[in-house]
Amino acid sequence: MPRFAANLTMLFNEVPFLDRFEKAAASGFQAVEFLFPYPYPVQELKTRLQSHNLKLVLHNLPAGDWDAGDRGIACDPRRVDEFRAGVPKAIEYATQLGVPQLNCLAGKAPAGVSPQDLHDTLLANLKFAAAELKKAGLKLLTEPINTFDIPGFYLNRTEQALRLHDEVGADNLFLQHDLYHMQRMEGELAATLKKHLSRIAHIQIADNPGRNEPGTGEINYKYLFRLLDEIGYSGWIGCEYKPATTTEAGLGWRATH
Repeated sequence: MPRFAANLTMLFNEVPFLDRFEKAAASGFQAVEFLFPYPYPVQELKTRLQSHNLKLVLHNLPAGDWDAGDRGIACDPRRVDEFRAGVPKAIEYATQLGVPQLNCLAGKAPAGVSPQDLHDTLLANLKFAAAELKKAGLKLLTEPINTFDIPGFYLNRTEQALRLHDEVGADNLFLQHDLYHMQRMEGELAATLKKHLSRIAHIQIADNPGRNEPGTGEINYKYLFRLLDEIGYSGWIGCEYKPATTTEAGLGWRATH
């Protein structure tokens, strides 16, 4: 059976962030994920996880000023020092919180930067981050994101990401495969999962259109969850969707899928 992790950035958002751990546990989740731990003291997060017997399975590297519109900085040649300064900070949080893998958001392509410079900057930053994470026994992930929701996002297709991984050449670099984003960009979800299973370390879900819970749109999640069992996917599935009403009201999909 698939193992689902509640994305606390998006689920249970009717309550303050630190109260969402309790909500997730009460709703039957055994694991959680979220975008960023950095606004909170590591001990506070550790206490919430331990109090509710939850495992934290994923968070992101620092990704710039989110509130100002940044969606990652790893491809920006003007912000290499900022990116690399964030790597040890992320490793410290991950080590303290027992997180096995960290996601690197490539970011939006800044104006006036050539495609080659974008590629070279991201490649060098991924090599740096992968090497640092490997010292700590951690996996590094990259996530293609659709350019409808985030116009200009640099890394936006599966094959593009995997070609980059090949160039990096790190054995701890894997794909974070968000089925919502990839449905919007390329489709062929089942074929891609089967073809690249060994290179996928984490999956996230939401339905399309609307980015709401499974069962509200066009993606056949009942089939995909069965497929993932059949092909032997053993990672977590992050529920990174926008509840159509309240989180609790929309959780019935777990019983039907």
